[in-house]
Amino acid sequence: MKKIVLPTLAFLLLAAPAWACDICGCFMGITPYDNQSGFSIMHRYRVFNGYQLLGQRHRLFPAGVQPFFPSNPNSDTGYKHSHQGDPTDYEAYRVVELRGKYFLAKRLQLNAFVPYVMNTTQSNGQQLNVAGVGDITVFAGYHLIRNIETLGIQSRLIVGGGVKLPTGDYRRTNADGQRYTMLNQVGTGTTDGFVYANYIGSLHSFGLSVNASYRRTTRNSFQNSIAPSATNFATLFYRLPLGPNWQVYPSAQFYYERTKGEMLDGQLTHEHEMNDALLGPGLDVYYKNFSLNTSVQLPVYTALTDHPASAGRIVLAVGYSLKQTKYLVK
Repeated sequence: MKKIVLPTLAFLLLAAPAWACDICGCFMGITPYDNQSGFSIMHRYRVFNGYQLLGQRHRLFPAGVQPFFPSNPNSDTGYKHSHQGDPTDYEAYRVVELRGKYFLAKRLQLNAFVPYVMNTTQSNGQQLNVAGVGDITVFAGYHLIRNIETLGIQSRLIVGGGVKLPTGDYRRTNADGQRYTMLNQVGTGTTDGFVYANYIGSLHSFGLSVNASYRRTTRNSFQNSIAPSATNFATLFYRLPLGPNWQVYPSAQFYYERTKGEMLDGQLTHEHEMNDALLGPGLDVYYKNFSLNTSVQLPVYTALTDHPASAGRIVLAVGYSLKQTKYLVK
């Protein structure tokens, strides 16, 4: 059972600013646990800085940024949404997420993600921090193909879909009563539907995971929404068994996101339009039923934008898988 390689994908539809910082915040790492329910805590960090049109550098850790937790989680020093080319401008999006997975049947898994959003935006020397519970996501995945241990060849095809619920606050305002932009809220106020497909194949110790996701959103009470979004994620991995209890999976991960940005009254504003590709290493470590998943991805392509550009993302997660032997549905 522990020789099974299964990257459990789910497409997390974007708790408010999370849509811009991590359009596929769902990848849960490569796991050897086959059909095992469990839970995990994941921290995601995504940062944008440097103006392409001015030839400014893009830094994964711009000056003053705190990648894990902001020092003042809800504060406003006089922030105004504008992009005038200040090299100190940046947008840092962080999510700490509680994730649960339960196998209702051998081929059917249910998932729920509860995010705590912590975002920092700095513009022209002024900073805004917002933090709070974001939009909860629930979804299901069905293992359409489940071929395990056939002459060293393993393959899976998981298809599914779900919904992101408008549980996060999207009405926060500054001291003058002006509502912050959609990116600077912890919730979207929209109900979003999405579908995904994930294929995983391996031959002995080498494996490849490819997934694709697509989502559409409703409008919130301010008539804001996000244009239809697509995400693709590919991981090439290698399994290193280290004794009876340890397994290590180094990997190379490619991540591509595409959206035409924000919409108002059903019309595109093209604000925060995204067309980015990132690439980087990952390392997943497993000890008995415990897991540690890590990855760093840096931009290899970013479409021209007048906003701070994508500078990279970091994912860190710890999890525990249950020893599930029975299912509610046969």
